[in-house]
Amino acid sequence: MVQATDLPRNEIGITAALGVLKQQFGEKFQTGNSIREQHGHTTTWLKNQIPDAVIFPQNTGEVAEIVKVCATHKVPVIGYGTGTSLEGHVNAPAGGICVDMTEMNEILAVHSEDLDCVVQPGVTREQLNVYLRDQGLFFPIDPGANASLGGMAATRASGTNAVRYGTMKDNVLALEVVTPQGEVIRTASRAKKSSAGYDLTGLMVGSEGTLGLITEITLKLQGIPEAMSSARVSFDSIGAACEAVMMTIQCGIPVARIELLDTLSVQAVNAYSNLTLPEAPLLLLEFHGSENSVAEQAELFGGIAEEFGGTGFEWTTSAEDRNKLWQARHDAYWASCALRPDAKGISTDVCVPISRLAECVNAAQERLDALGFIAPIVGHVGDGNFHTLPLIDMDNPEEVAKADEFVGWLNDLAISMGGTCTGEHGIGQGKRPYLVKELGGAVDMMVAIKSAVDPDNIMNPGKIIPED
Repeated sequence: MVQATDLPRNEIGITAALGVLKQQFGEKFQTGNSIREQHGHTTTWLKNQIPDAVIFPQNTGEVAEIVKVCATHKVPVIGYGTGTSLEGHVNAPAGGICVDMTEMNEILAVHSEDLDCVVQPGVTREQLNVYLRDQGLFFPIDPGANASLGGMAATRASGTNAVRYGTMKDNVLALEVVTPQGEVIRTASRAKKSSAGYDLTGLMVGSEGTLGLITEITLKLQGIPEAMSSARVSFDSIGAACEAVMMTIQCGIPVARIELLDTLSVQAVNAYSNLTLPEAPLLLLEFHGSENSVAEQAELFGGIAEEFGGTGFEWTTSAEDRNKLWQARHDAYWASCALRPDAKGISTDVCVPISRLAECVNAAQERLDALGFIAPIVGHVGDGNFHTLPLIDMDNPEEVAKADEFVGWLNDLAISMGGTCTGEHGIGQGKRPYLVKELGGAVDMMVAIKSAVDPDNIMNPGKIIPED
């Protein structure tokens, strides 16, 4: 199993920093064991490595003060959003201070004419979209969980809408960042494009808190579509479903979402949500546009699905019926976990070129069956990204070892196909061993950037950069 390795602690520095920060922040400074454990991690199989304290700042100035104190005493700083990351991103392997951004949750400005907004990092995706609804706008990136936008930027999150709207890297215009020295910088303006210098915004998006703490985000927005249609169709095989997806993309149909559930996932949601879906690989789709265009897009896809043996095709523009269609996807995680209630679901993801998707998913299924795992598969297949969820008895060392072997094998397979070991979960601690396999000498440049920006390695140490 990939280990969350403990790093050397700076005991003298940590003690000194705790004393200063307790005096400065009063009740915003917490050292209770339960709250520290909560801010280690909640959603990964890596061991919990807790910080020495948790602080709840309310503005950029307070974040800068925290970082300055930690920089003075060379104490680790770990940013925290809502704790939904999956690869040990918020663990504290060398101890230190967790900076919880949940109280920095103001929507600072909405520029509806420019289709952008400015938010603090603790604002969640759902909070922003509720706020924007009356203005006919929405933010399209949907990772599933109600994650904070600061955390989504830090991990370069993605989700079900990525096939049409892109990922966080495509939707962040600018950032305000507190550097490892406690300085406050802005990475760009609100302009939709710029050729001014290095792309610091792109560098910070996906840096997982290793280069600084994000304290303000300028985001692109979209107009709420005039109409939406949703569709579903079943196939005899994963291969046929993926072939239909490839043809849909190649034909230029501007689909907003294409989600795949394998047979086991469909069986799980039928049992969990009292649905009656055919127990076969299932595609769920959503189309955005005018009333005429979404109808046309759904019908065009229906023809493609039929060509590849799709059955039970149906589509609707009714909001109530659309929600019912998508219930299967929204319930997939909890439904899958219910297949083995006493086990832990180990969610891992890879992404491959869409032409290799069917091959990769089929190989993953065969490997999981050979290992004897109950492991549903779902995927954002419009961009070649899929997730497996082996259900593991964490008290069984043999099962844990086999699960770790499978995750490593899947990462290697995806990389060998010209893909990536993670489409949207990030590297964190869990996937550090695979970064060099995927990017080779480019990791040396990452090391050089990290060393130059954060020479004392206080910003989320032990993440992204491989141990050796």
